[in-house]
Amino acid sequence: MATTAQQHGHEGAKPAKRKPVFTKVDQLKPGTSGHTLVVKVVSSNTVLQKGHAASTYLRHTRVAECLVGDDTASIVFTARNEQVDLLRPDATVILRNAKIDMFRGCMRLAVDKWGRVEVTEPADFAVNEENNLSMVEYELVNVGEE
Repeated sequence: MATTAQQHGHEGAKPAKRKPVFTKVDQLKPGTSGHTLVVKVVSSNTVLQKGHAASTYLRHTRVAECLVGDDTASIVFTARNEQVDLLRPDATVILRNAKIDMFRGCMRLAVDKWGRVEVTEPADFAVNEENNLSMVEYELVNVGEE
């Protein structure tokens, strides 16, 4: 079946896939997922390189906190393992099926095994670092109490 899809691509006609709806960074809310965003990487800091962790799996886990954003806002993206290599400062990436994790009451963007990180053409926007969503602290409110 894969060959037919490839043949369509060469004719210049795109297969009839749902076009992803791109989310702007300032639209991200706690507890949401399934976002597709185009963001530029501002900075990247490795926060975890476990050398002698209990499990072999964790021993090889690299984690970096990357400030990413678009022209509306910025947010901290938690990159894991091979994602760390893709999220280099100044790179423009497409985050597919990204989700919001909460870390100490603040939003973090992440892409787990159900999503994808793709490096794409450099974007021509400047990242809005003033509006850093990861700096906003959310009180965990119980909705039932009015």
